Amino acid sequence: MSNKVSPNNSIKSILESSDLSAKKNLGQNFLHDSNIINKMIEGEDINNDDTILEIGPGLGTLTKPLSSKAKHIIAVEKDRDLADWLENNVKEEGISNISIIRGDALKEIEDPDSTLNSILPKDYKVIANIPYYLTSHLIRILLEKEDRPQRITLMIQKEVAERICNRNGNSILSISVNYYADPKIIHIVSKNCFHPKPKIDSAIISLTPKEDIGNNIFTEYFFRLLKTGFSSPRKQLLKNLSQLGEREVISSILKSSGIDPEQRAETLSLSDWKNLTNAYLAALKIS
Repeated sequence: MSNKVSPNNSIKSILESSDLSAKKNLGQNFLHDSNIINKMIEGEDINNDDTILEIGPGLGTLTKPLSSKAKHIIAVEKDRDLADWLENNVKEEGISNISIIRGDALKEIEDPDSTLNSILPKDYKVIANIPYYLTSHLIRILLEKEDRPQRITLMIQKEVAERICNRNGNSILSISVNYYADPKIIHIVSKNCFHPKPKIDSAIISLTPKEDIGNNIFTEYFFRLLKTGFSSPRKQLLKNLSQLGEREVISSILKSSGIDPEQRAETLSLSDWKNLTNAYLAALKIS
């Protein structure tokens, strides 16, 4: 059966005619709105020298338009049926700058000896329409990677995007992302733009990694304090952070940072956590 896709074909008809289906266990919802696809591409600010890592290419509705603007597309697809279909479709259409890797994107990114890391250049950008359950983990490993991408454009749950872009920060996710990058919402996306239709709306979010995020020691202790502070969100900071030292010492560190020991983690901003880290390092004489 031919893999050729007519622009007028719906995602549903493509799936049916190709004997494919959306798999619930992989959280698959296929984007089919061309205006939204264009907004994702615009958000990535692509030029013809760019290598794009696309996670979850699906039927290639984003992959193929990207290939006309970038130098090389490396698409990682976990669903082998979709990967096989897309590879055949790309060949039939004569597109030569798309490489398809069959595998789990998270494992491919984290493993220094993976197929992905063997071909991924130092300078690259990431674009992905990912299952919602992967959002936090994917963002973390991309931003903590030694060779971080120049830009990350994601289609994620609207509520999560709004939480990430809350610069005052009231969640461990928001603080973590804003520590490493400058996030912004590009566009809100209706659930009607997908097949099958999800229960909630999405958002396109762009993350621009910061060039200077401090030294490794500061980062290590920043996240140690952050994770401990949020370990029991309903408890006061003093109670949570006392896991890291004597109660009196922790209380003194909090006060010297301008933080009330009775505050909860969700009330602290990124700046507060940075000030707390500096005070903690100074008190312990760590440099």
